Amino acid sequence: MKEIKISEEFLNRMRDLLGEEDYNAYLKSFEEERLYGLRVNTLKVSPEAFVKMTSLKLLPVPWISNGFYYDGEERPAKDPYYYAGLYYLQEPSAMTPAHMLPIVPGDKVLDLCAAPGGKSTELGAKLRGKGLLVSNDISNSRARALLKNLELWGIENICVTSEEPQKLKTTFAGFFDKILVDAPCSGEGMFRKDADMVKSYEEHGPEYYEAIQKEIVGHAVDMLAPGGLMMYSTCTFSICENEDIIRLILENHTDMELVKLPLFEGASDGIGLSGCLRLFPHKIKGEGHFMALLRKKGGSVGTEETKTGRKKEKELPKELSQFLSLISKPLITSRIEIKNDCVYYLPEYFPENGGKLRYLRTGLCLGEMKKERFEPSQALAQSLKMEEFKQTLSFQKEDERVIRYLKGETVFLTEMEERIKGWCLICVDGFPLGFAKGNGDTLKNKYYPGWRWQ
Repeated sequence: MKEIKISEEFLNRMRDLLGEEDYNAYLKSFEEERLYGLRVNTLKVSPEAFVKMTSLKLLPVPWISNGFYYDGEERPAKDPYYYAGLYYLQEPSAMTPAHMLPIVPGDKVLDLCAAPGGKSTELGAKLRGKGLLVSNDISNSRARALLKNLELWGIENICVTSEEPQKLKTTFAGFFDKILVDAPCSGEGMFRKDADMVKSYEEHGPEYYEAIQKEIVGHAVDMLAPGGLMMYSTCTFSICENEDIIRLILENHTDMELVKLPLFEGASDGIGLSGCLRLFPHKIKGEGHFMALLRKKGGSVGTEETKTGRKKEKELPKELSQFLSLISKPLITSRIEIKNDCVYYLPEYFPENGGKLRYLRTGLCLGEMKKERFEPSQALAQSLKMEEFKQTLSFQKEDERVIRYLKGETVFLTEMEERIKGWCLICVDGFPLGFAKGNGDTLKNKYYPGWRWQ
């Protein structure tokens, strides 16, 4: 067993939970190394294409169609493809809740406890740019990290909020087709992955989080539309944080019903509540997780008209219109909003009283109005495909100028390359990284300073 000091109280409880044979297998799993995973961004590239183009040695996660294991000795966060938003580094079991929540384009989706964004990025990719994703985290600093990951993935139909669930409910009661509640928990399933979780567990155990979870799920149910689906998940083993929470929902909300999750090889049924799904590190190649899917009875999702109502086309500033003419992807001007010189492209669905919440982002930030010019954003670059911008320059990943660009340095063109003037979308192997502005043989770097290669 690894040098992880776990209390006898926890070990005794796990023995009672698993039975002697499974308990011994669970203890033996600590002798094995943790597993490393990445999830491919299907908004930008297919898993099959990514496997062919990457130098990483990957093995598929059997139950995740776009999930892969990679060798822990490799450094995938130091790869230009990571900066192009082609994949997210995520523990394999943690990929499961968002993967199993059946999102379809056009859904209105809430990720209630979303930071740092591992599950939100998958939910957003499933929407394919249609509908709405509201990603919330109560911590403002964590919500900022969440926003960066969503923008890196090129997801434009987002609202990022930092609110208490009760406050969120004042705007979104009965609004969402799909909700993911990846609840704060005691983290028992992550002890092998992160030994620091043991110390946190000793400070706040299952009973502490149980009270928080009960409050959160009550507000989440109230935000679910009739016919909607809610996925509840944790990375812990305790019944009081898992099956007991689901029982509480079913007892307090008679309009909610449990939807049986399909088991796959290595997955286990709920303990005392069939239809849930449990992942144990001694049964699968991943850490511990719990999931339960619930449906609100009555109605069918996606039937109510909830669009913004901004139907009238508007006249835009000349500088902005000139820049947008470089983009071939159609933009509806009625959804463009300018606030404090920042330009936003609002989501298709947005409640009229949405401004009462604390938003970090409403829709896609297109850029900023400067004196007699428009400066496009990093988020806009990430949301585009190379063929959607008029002037592009794509480097092969091995070209040293890729790293120079990501470090914020000036990019110089070779004698063999065509001269570039004006805005240019810089790409790596055809995948956008950000903007630059050419004056002939040099490109002034516009890569966002906060995202630069360190």
